Amino acid sequence: MSDYTHTFRAAAVQAEPVWNDAEGGVEKTIALMTEAARGGADIVAFPEVWIPGYPWFLWLDSVAWQSQFVVPYLQNSLDPSGPLHARIEKAARDLGIAVSLGFSERDRGSAYIAQSFIGRDGVTRTVRRKLKPTHVERTLFGEGDGSDIQVIDTDFGRTGALHCWEHLQPLAKYAMFSQGEQLHVAAWPSFSIFEGAVHALGPEVNVGAARQYAVEGQVFVLSPTALVGEAGQALFADSDLKKQFLALGGGHARIFGPDGRSLAEPIPPTDEGLVFADIDYAAILAAKNAADPVGHYSRPDVFRLYFDGSRKAKVVDRPLSPPASAESELAELVDG
Repeated sequence: MSDYTHTFRAAAVQAEPVWNDAEGGVEKTIALMTEAARGGADIVAFPEVWIPGYPWFLWLDSVAWQSQFVVPYLQNSLDPSGPLHARIEKAARDLGIAVSLGFSERDRGSAYIAQSFIGRDGVTRTVRRKLKPTHVERTLFGEGDGSDIQVIDTDFGRTGALHCWEHLQPLAKYAMFSQGEQLHVAAWPSFSIFEGAVHALGPEVNVGAARQYAVEGQVFVLSPTALVGEAGQALFADSDLKKQFLALGGGHARIFGPDGRSLAEPIPPTDEGLVFADIDYAAILAAKNAADPVGHYSRPDVFRLYFDGSRKAKVVDRPLSPPASAESELAELVDG
């Protein structure tokens, strides 16, 4: 049974990644962890693919033009069992702060949009992958499976995480809610691509999706976002048109309560920083008393979700049938 007596302080990051530089990204991660711990935070959440930064090149030009970015991007993606991720684990242990980290995971030659949860003891509790990369992301990243729609036990109760437009997938959300989620990390890139032209990619829709997740599931939501600064624009935008497509800013970090209330004062979308909020799980009980879509407000006689949360092996080893003896082969011939 979930405990609703947890109280703690949380922080969400709004900052520019260190583009295509895993070493630099780890250093900046630890610096922000240190800042969050000094601010009294027990947990800090980082944006989608914070290391090595969101691959904005996928949205800006042809596949031929994009090819110059792919190898450096993969070279600077993280192995969650490798030494760079271990440095973040050590920092979490030294600072006594838990971390939800968004990163590009490299598994041999493949990449996945991943999130790890590292406890205050420096132990990684889980690594999950985005179930379905969005639109052009599918040209670079592979898919997760049902085991990546997960809510785990942590020092902060039942904790889960999703990336970006996974928050627009109603069935994924319902599967998360059904696992008793109390604290959720909604990790995003910046909201600066095609600004003013594609409304669905902008802050109004996507901040709204994080808020809706909070009120729909009656959970606290930490919603970190990255931003595009001059370094990112210089890397990805080699023309005035691309600079127009990829505007500076786009940071909209938020923290929402289970009634949809904003708990943290936003900072300007072009500024780096942290937003903080004090969390009290008693508020979840008040929110669920009004509407609990996986409890008293559900109608399983009308709607039910089929959810396969198992991990799928790419190779299933099956032993070959034992060879038939000469006698049995002869008997089969005679009988035939």
